[in-house]
Amino acid sequence: KLISIAMASALAFGLVACGSSNTSSSSETAQTTDSATTAKYNVGVIQLVQHVALDAATEGFEAALKEKLGDEVSITVENAAGDSPTCSTIANQFTSEGVDLIMANATPALQAAQAATDSIPIVATSITDYGTALSIEDWTGATGINVTGTADLAPLDGQAQMLNELFPDVKNVGIIYCSAEPNSVYQASKITEYLEDYGYTVTEYTFSDSNDVASVTQSACDGSDVLYVPTDNTAASCAETINNVALSAKTPIVAGEEGICKGCGIATLSISYYDIGYAAGLMAYDILVNGADPSTMDIQYATDFTKEYNPTIASELGIDIPDDYVAIDME
Repeated sequence: KLISIAMASALAFGLVACGSSNTSSSSETAQTTDSATTAKYNVGVIQLVQHVALDAATEGFEAALKEKLGDEVSITVENAAGDSPTCSTIANQFTSEGVDLIMANATPALQAAQAATDSIPIVATSITDYGTALSIEDWTGATGINVTGTADLAPLDGQAQMLNELFPDVKNVGIIYCSAEPNSVYQASKITEYLEDYGYTVTEYTFSDSNDVASVTQSACDGSDVLYVPTDNTAASCAETINNVALSAKTPIVAGEEGICKGCGIATLSISYYDIGYAAGLMAYDILVNGADPSTMDIQYATDFTKEYNPTIASELGIDIPDDYVAIDME
């Protein structure tokens, strides 16, 4: 009997302890939620995937809003880990929560946000071409819907010129990109025209997701003298894989942006993703505080471009870089 009484007492104590733990956890969650909702403006950020360029754009966006609004703005950043359906889930979550503004970082994030709401203002960044991303014809500079933002397109004619400057004597250029990213398709089509004007034979090599990157890169190296990788989120997240294949094949790569170049490229004509993110943040401020209408706000483009090179890969491949190129900080 004594044993039974002791066991019953212990069980009762354990149940009380568990109940106290759950109550405490719920209280902490409520306090966190209350803290997040005390801000005057609530902003949700959808970032497609974690890599250097998109991270910098999000950082710039947050910096601009915090500098302007301080504690008056609450910013929730959600990363979709490269998965488009997850972008949709996050967008629907933000919409149901009734955030004041959604920032969409990369094309699939923008497409998900635009499908989720036609009333909440959307400010996007890291978008190559808004007409392509939103299927808008007769492009005029403003979308005409609840979307505005900044673009990450460096001049494709300038990138083709740079490739020709570095590799004037090669014949075959391979373009590798993810076929599931509309903006990559757009870039590949446009730069092909410029490269063919220089007399190159251009071949496209596409992968559908990260599982195909290594094999597609190998095929591209086998059939090309030099590769071009546009601003492509899947390629950016798989830059190490691309580099492993291309270095072994001694095939140089010209990249569409600094993050990809740092991972696998020889050179790039690059913009600052922090700067376009910051500009998007200022646009968001104008919408939240001044009541600006995103449907009439022109898309903003980077104005400064820098010729950059990867000193590590250039040295390994024995390629001489002109003096007007700036070395990328590899740390």
